[in-house]
Amino acid sequence: MNNILNTEMMPTIMAIAESSHYLVGAVDSSNNFIGLTEVIDVEVLNSLADAKQYLRSHNIVTAALEFQSAYDEMCGTDTVGSCRQIINL
Repeated sequence: MNNILNTEMMPTIMAIAESSHYLVGAVDSSNNFIGLTEVIDVEVLNSLADAKQYLRSHNIVTAALEFQSAYDEMCGTDTVGSCRQIINL
């Protein structure tokens, strides 16, 4: 987790409405969704429980949980339509 904090990144679980998977990565200081480190790419998992466990396995105890709709993604709207919460793992 120290590497993530030192580079000003927030571990993030992203869920898209009506999708059957969760994306796990980090949001950097430029608001880009990227892998947890340069070596680890964005991970695709089948459940929220799996996503939380994946972050725990990388010694991460706090993350952002963000829900977006596919409509927001297609139209390129701002993050105003998304719901974001900081959670303890």
